[in-house]
Amino acid sequence: MEAIREDKLYTYEDYYSWDDDKRWELIDGIAYAMAPAASPTHQTILVNIVARIFNFLVGKACKVYPAPFDVRLNPDGMDDTVVQPDITVICDETKIDARGCKGAPDMAIEILSPSSNRHDRVRKFELYQRYGVQEYWIVDPETKTVQKHILENGRYNFGIYTEMDEVTVHTLNGCIIKLSDVFE
Repeated sequence: MEAIREDKLYTYEDYYSWDDDKRWELIDGIAYAMAPAASPTHQTILVNIVARIFNFLVGKACKVYPAPFDVRLNPDGMDDTVVQPDITVICDETKIDARGCKGAPDMAIEILSPSSNRHDRVRKFELYQRYGVQEYWIVDPETKTVQKHILENGRYNFGIYTEMDEVTVHTLNGCIIKLSDVFE
């Protein structure tokens, strides 16, 4: 995923005004076009994860949002960074407004695709770490693995899990996801 609109730096207000029916992300003011549609495998994995988190959160304060859902990581600064994680978990309701999330969510999950691999593993990893996303999962449909990153002292520590594992969601006390159900 390469930058498409590099002619100038953009803000969230610019991004919000675009009406070209394309999905975009802004990272430090640079616009990146997102793939037009995800594969059936990607969407199946997304639905499987969202369903498990959603069911766990019934009656709890935290909420789960699948993409497209805008996350403005620095709304109090330049407001030049907005991403659309595949899955977002937010436990602080004051961060939710009519346009999405203002500030770092508690958890972001990205499901890799050939066009997003480097973007998710490098750009978004650095971005989520910098802005304080407490838990970041990178889900790889090809290898049927999950890299789980937990923020500690400003840096991510991680573990890798396979489809035979159960993964504890760090930010949701008591939530455990069986990966064989995710990669069915």
